[in-house]
Amino acid sequence: MKRSMLIYIAAVLVANYTATWFIPLPVFGMVSVGTLVFGVTFTQRDRVHRFGRRSVYSMIFIAALGMVLESAFLDVPWRIIVASFIAIVLSETADTEVYQKLLHRSWIQRVTGSNLVSIPLDSLLFNVIAFAGVFEPTMLVAIIFGEIVAKFATGALVALWRAPTSHADPSVAPSA
Repeated sequence: MKRSMLIYIAAVLVANYTATWFIPLPVFGMVSVGTLVFGVTFTQRDRVHRFGRRSVYSMIFIAALGMVLESAFLDVPWRIIVASFIAIVLSETADTEVYQKLLHRSWIQRVTGSNLVSIPLDSLLFNVIAFAGVFEPTMLVAIIFGEIVAKFATGALVALWRAPTSHADPSVAPSA
C-alpha cells in the first residue's frame, strides 16, 4: 500500500480516537484534536488520485472498516463512528468527484476546489451527528466553524509542503 494511503487511514483512525478531546480556542470556541489530525486526510486522499478513482474508494472503505474495529477494541463511542462514517462517505465522495473534474487544473486548484466542497460538508455532517444534544447550538456552530478553519489550514499546509513541482504531476493519472 502506498504511503499516502497509509497516512490517510491512520489519520482517520487517530482523528476518530481523539474526536472528543477538545482544545479551547479564544476565537472559535473549541476545536477537536481529531480535527487537527483529520485535516491531513483531505490532501492525502487527493494524492491517492494518481492511482485512480478505484484506489481512492478502496482506501475510504478500508478506513471505514478500521473505524468499526476501532470502536469495538478502543471504546470509541458509536456516535463518533456513525458520524464519521456518514460524513466520510458523503464528503469524501463529493471531494473525489470534484477532484476528478479538476484533473486538468494545477495541483493547488484541484486540492482547493475539492476541499471547498468536502471540508464544510464533512464538518457540518460530523459535528451535527456526533454532538447534537451534547453541546448547546451556539457552541456547536462555533465548533463547526473552528473545524472548517482548522481543516483548511491543516490541508493547505500538507498540500504546500509536498506540492508537485512539475507539469508531469503523478496525481493526474486517469481514473480507474
